[in-house]
Amino acid sequence: MNRSGGFPEVGVSKVSEMTAVQEIIETEQERVERWRAEELMRAGYDPASAHDLASRPDIDLHGAIQLLERGCPAELAVQIIL
Repeated sequence: MNRSGGFPEVGVSKVSEMTAVQEIIETEQERVERWRAEELMRAGYDPASAHDLASRPDIDLHGAIQLLERGCPAELAVQIIL
């Protein structure tokens, strides 16, 4: 217990564990977004549009790619999707 209010103290190791878990989660999210952006660029989206689309988990990656495969211009596909 700490002296200020009777609440248990949070040890440094507990805080370090929580920070490590947050970093792992953020790293996994970043890795998925990077992969999604690469797939979108490979399909034909410009880098800025690919990163915008990749950062939105509500956007169906396969649907976005299929628009281009069916002949939709990338600029129009972005407008449709967003």
